[in-house]
Amino acid sequence: MTMDRRDCLRLIAAGSLAVALPALGQDRAIHTRPIPATGERLPVVGLGTWLTFDAADGPTRQARGEVLSAHLAGGGRVVDSSPMYGAAEEVVGEQAARLGNPPMFTATKVWTLGGLAGRRQMESSLRLWRARRIDLMQVHNLLDWEVHLPTMRAWKAEGRFRYLGITTSHGRRHDELERIVRRERLDFVQFTYNLADRAAERDLLPAAAARGVAVIVNRPFDGGALFGPKTRGPLPGWAAEIGCATWAEAFLKWIVSHPAVTCAIPATSSIAHARENVRAMSGPLPDAALRNRIAADYERA
Repeated sequence: MTMDRRDCLRLIAAGSLAVALPALGQDRAIHTRPIPATGERLPVVGLGTWLTFDAADGPTRQARGEVLSAHLAGGGRVVDSSPMYGAAEEVVGEQAARLGNPPMFTATKVWTLGGLAGRRQMESSLRLWRARRIDLMQVHNLLDWEVHLPTMRAWKAEGRFRYLGITTSHGRRHDELERIVRRERLDFVQFTYNLADRAAERDLLPAAAARGVAVIVNRPFDGGALFGPKTRGPLPGWAAEIGCATWAEAFLKWIVSHPAVTCAIPATSSIAHARENVRAMSGPLPDAALRNRIAADYERA
């Protein structure tokens, strides 16, 4: 069953998952979620750059620019990176300039020890992104977060960042991150959540929802490990119910249908995969019952 305009407006008015009206040049509606701190809406699928955008000079970088272009053309807006990812920040900034600086929600991180080193690294990120302002600055993997957060807050007040957050990945340090979410005033939190790693459902996702913190999900495909023996057969019947033609779309729709999730950020160096990922932003999403069925089917497979 597809949603008509009336259904879309009802969802928007209810404050739940909203479906934006089609953007210019698009023929489909895009699922978005609000950032709780401001109500600004983000498309529910973004673009990660870990490993994939650490590219050498030349044709490889331009190829990554085509991936970025495919993501944005499909309705995506969030692009996430880090100094940890080698040349990724530079590649994104360079290729975005080559594409005419299309609208993006820029998200990166500080990943170093010490206040002075952190300030220098964040200045470097602004230069590499070729930006006067970063939309979201995050502390990468909680590294020295108590030192960096005051600087980040000061720079946010100065208009150099719009939002602040803290990240972790691979299911690490969830207890510590939950304590921080409950104690500190954050705009965003980022962590791993997928069908093979559902630990965040117990405490982190409820904590973020309770505190009004936006959630970015990294490693939505478990670093590619989800695409193994469990996905060698045809898609189950429920895939048609939510308009999925591929396992990638199904995995992403399962994640972003969680009411506490704002955006998932699969990383890819493939134009075809970038287009496949953004298709998960349109069409029906699984409800709670179907989410449980999908998870049970995946565990049994």
